[in-house]
Order: sequence, then structure tokens, then C-alpha cells
Amino acid sequence: MPTLDMSQVELREVNQTLQGAAGTQIAEPYEIINPRGSHAVACGLNGPLTVTVKGSTGYYCAGMNKDATVHVEGSAGPGVAENMMSGTVVIDGDASQYAGATGHGGLLVIKGNASSRCGISMKGIDIVVHGNIGHMSAFMAQKGNLVVLGDAGEALGDSLYEARLFVRGSVKSLGADCIEKEMRPEHLKVLANLLEKAGADAKPEEFKRYGSARKLYNFNIDHADEY
Repeated sequence: MPTLDMSQVELREVNQTLQGAAGTQIAEPYEIINPRGSHAVACGLNGPLTVTVKGSTGYYCAGMNKDATVHVEGSAGPGVAENMMSGTVVIDGDASQYAGATGHGGLLVIKGNASSRCGISMKGIDIVVHGNIGHMSAFMAQKGNLVVLGDAGEALGDSLYEARLFVRGSVKSLGADCIEKEMRPEHLKVLANLLEKAGADAKPEEFKRYGSARKLYNFNIDHADEY
């Protein structure tokens, strides 16, 4: 397994090496050691490459990921997997603010807790958080699934569109136009599949589903106070 030591190799060279490997048909798995909280590690990967980061990262780790699998054996700073298109990103520790923001696809797994604005403006990504999430998570989330095995903070799903939110624990408060919805068989099936992919020890029946009340899609004077 090729190893990139960030105490010896500059970030630009690390990312150029990974991006080049991701563009080939057959690439060996890469290992990054001594990341030392560096920002933008393993960004812009555009191919089926496997990368293991031995330690914690800073801002925007695995941003714009496409097809690659990035595993961080530590925690991640703000914006992990931002604008992710496909592939898989796994964080063994905690994630800071706006994890998975604007993600279009793929799977983000956070085995610890996620901070505020987790899944903000998500557009098709699947996010599974084994712990808790902070306030304003899934704000303006448009599409995809956010699964939380722990608790959710204030204003969950504020101004939500068609993303589906599944929470096993308590929700401190729901945001504007977000309501609890019926958990139908098709939702249990989707949730079971995501829990299995994320290696989560939980049963779909333990969760509640939240989604859009669809009152804010178009301006309505009767709901003016909610905007």
C-alpha cells in the first residue's frame, strides 16, 4: 500500500498524487499518515480509489468526492464531504459543522457526533450519524436521507424540501415546515439498507421520520409568519 507522509509531503502533492491515481483504471489503496489536522485532504477525487487517513483532518476533507472511498481514522473539521457526488466517506470520530453540505450523492458515515448544520442543503446524499447532531441540521435539505441514531438539536429540517430525516433519539425542536411523518414499509426498507451499509447497530422500527409539510413551497399570505 503506497503511503503518503504529510510530515514530509506537501498537501498539494498529496492531493495531486491521489487525484492522478483515481483517474486510472486500477489503483492501489493509499494511506495518509501524519495529517496533523490539515485542510482539504483527499479533495476532488474522481475515480474508484480507496484512501485511509491515519488521524484527524481539518476543513473540507474529501470534498467533491466522486466514486472514491475515504476513511478517516480520527475526527474531521467543518465541511467534510462537502458537495460529494458519489462514493463513500467514513469518519471514525466526530465531525464539525455542515458535514455533507450540498452533497449530491454517495454515503457519508459519521461514527461519532456531528455538529450544527449537518446535511445543510443536501441534494441527494445519504448521511448516517451514529451519535448526535447539532442545531439547524438539514436546513433547506432538498433530497437524500439523514439518519441519526442519537438526538437532534434545535430547528431540525428548517425550510425542508423532499429530503427524509430519520431520528432514533429525541428532537429538541423542528424547524419551519418540518413535521413528523408516518413511517411506511418503503421507508423502513430504505432505512434498514442505510443502517446496514453504515454498520449501525439499530433497528428501523426504533426511528421516527420527519419531512416537509409542503406549506412553504410557494408564498402564501396565510403562512407569512413562517417564512
